[in-house]
Amino acid sequence: MIETTRRQFLQTSAAGAVVLATPFGPVRAAMKGGVMRMGKAHGQTVDSLDPGTHENGFTIAMTHGYNGYMTEVGADGSLVGQLAESWEPSADVATWTFRLRQGVVYHNGREVTAQDVVASINHHRGEDSTSAAKPIVEPIADIKADGKHTVVFTLGAGNADFPFILSDYHLPILPSEDGTADWQSGIGAGAYKIKSFDPGVRIDLVKHGDYWDSERGNFDEIQMITIVDPTARTNAIITGQVDAIDRVDLKTVHLLKRRAGLNVHSIAGTQHYTFPMRTNVAPFDDNNVRMAIKHAINREEMVEKILQGFGVVGNDHPIGPGQRFFAKDLEQRVYDPDKAKHYLKQAGLDSLTVDLSVADAAFAGAVDAGALFAESAKAAGITLNLIREPNDGYWSNVWNTKPFCACYWGGRPVEDQMFSTAYAAGQPWNDTAWEHERFNMLLETARAEVDEAKRLEMYVEMQQIVRDEGGVIVPMFASYVFATSDKVATPEQMGSNWDLDGERWMERWSFA
Repeated sequence: MIETTRRQFLQTSAAGAVVLATPFGPVRAAMKGGVMRMGKAHGQTVDSLDPGTHENGFTIAMTHGYNGYMTEVGADGSLVGQLAESWEPSADVATWTFRLRQGVVYHNGREVTAQDVVASINHHRGEDSTSAAKPIVEPIADIKADGKHTVVFTLGAGNADFPFILSDYHLPILPSEDGTADWQSGIGAGAYKIKSFDPGVRIDLVKHGDYWDSERGNFDEIQMITIVDPTARTNAIITGQVDAIDRVDLKTVHLLKRRAGLNVHSIAGTQHYTFPMRTNVAPFDDNNVRMAIKHAINREEMVEKILQGFGVVGNDHPIGPGQRFFAKDLEQRVYDPDKAKHYLKQAGLDSLTVDLSVADAAFAGAVDAGALFAESAKAAGITLNLIREPNDGYWSNVWNTKPFCACYWGGRPVEDQMFSTAYAAGQPWNDTAWEHERFNMLLETARAEVDEAKRLEMYVEMQQIVRDEGGVIVPMFASYVFATSDKVATPEQMGSNWDLDGERWMERWSFA
C-alpha cells in the first residue's frame, strides 16, 4: 500500500500508474468509549441532510460523521482512500477507475456497491441540479459501474486532481434504489449513526458497530450543539457543558490559554475571510469601484485586531501560502486611500456610499471587521453603511444574495476545486456572480495539464485575474483556533483543510 503526497500523486497519476490508498489511521492507540460533546459556532434551522445543501461547519462535521466518502484528505494534506481502496488514471487523466473496499456496510447492514457510487454522484449532476457540488462534478461526462466493486469515471477532459474532488464534503456515498440516492433516511456508511437531528439546535449520533475501520470512531456517542454566540460558546467549555468548541473568540483567547484543564489549538490552513461584491449589481459592476474598495481596507490592522495575529494578510484571491500553486511573487495589495480615490475618479465618482451586511455567523469577529473596514474606507471617500444581520439564516438570506456582505471559506485542497466552486462562471456558489472569459479558459486548460510548471503559470495568472478584476476582497487568511478539554486526546498532526482536524474530529479524536 502506498500513501502518496500530493506532488507524488500527480507524478504517478500522470504516468498512468495505479495509486493504492491506505486508510487514515490515528498516530497512537486511542481510548474507546464516552460521550463527546462539541459546541459549534454554526448551524441554522434550514440545515438539511441533503449533502448538496451543506455549507457550514455544523453540516460539514455532521456529514463526515455519519457518511462514507470515496477519498479523504489526510492530516498531512495527502490523499487517502476511504470507501475507495485504489484508483487508476488513464494516460490522459480523463478516465479514472476506482475499486471499492469490499465488505463495507451502511447503517442498515446493506453493502456499499458501485451502483451506490454512481447514484450518489449523479445526485449532484444534471441541468436540474441545485447542488453546491454541481460545478465540481460537471466535468464528469459519464459514470458507470463495472461489476459490484468497480466504478469508472469518464471526464470531458483530463483532470489530474480528480481523486481529490471525490473527498469533497458534498459527495458522500449514499444507499440507492433504482438509481436514486437516498439522503432523506439519514442512513450512511460512516462511523456514527444519526440518533436525532434538530436543525439549528443539535444532532446526536451513536457509534456504528459495523464500521469498517476499527481504529476510528472511538466515541460511543456524539452530541454536537449549535452555539453561535462566542461568549456562550466560551462559557460552555469553561463550565464543562461541552468538551470542545470551534472558533475560539480571539479577543479572549488569552484567558482560555491560562485556564487549567483546557487546551487551545491553532492550525494554519486555507481558511480565508472575505467580503464578496456581486458584480452584476451596481455599483459593483464597475471594476474601478471594486478596485477602489479593495484599496480602502487595512489588511494588516484586521489581522492584528480581528485575528489577534492568528493569521496572515490576504491578497484578494483564495489560494493560500501553503498551497502548491500559490502565486508567491504576486505583489501584495496594501491599504492606499489615495489609490482608492484614483479608482473612484476613474469610475466618475468623487465619493461612494454602499451597504455592507455583516454578522458574526459569517466569521468570528465579522461585525468588528466591518466596523474597521468602514473606518479605514472613510479616508478614501467611501462610506460603508453597516447592516447588522441576524445570525440565524445568514447563509440562506444574506450570503450569495445581498450585494455586499461578509463571508468565510474553508478553502479546498487543490486550486481547481476552489476556483471551480466559487469563481467559475454561472456556478451556484460563485458569490460575486463574476464572469471572466480568460479566467474560465485557463481554469479548463490547467485542470487537464499534467506538466506542473505549466500548471503553475496558469494558476498564477488566474490568481492575478481574480485579484485585479474579480469581485472578492480577501483581507486575511485565518488560522483555525479551537479549544478542547484536557480529557480529549487529539492527534499530534491535525488536518488544516477544515477546522477541527479537517472536520474529522468525530473519527480521529478520542478521550485521553
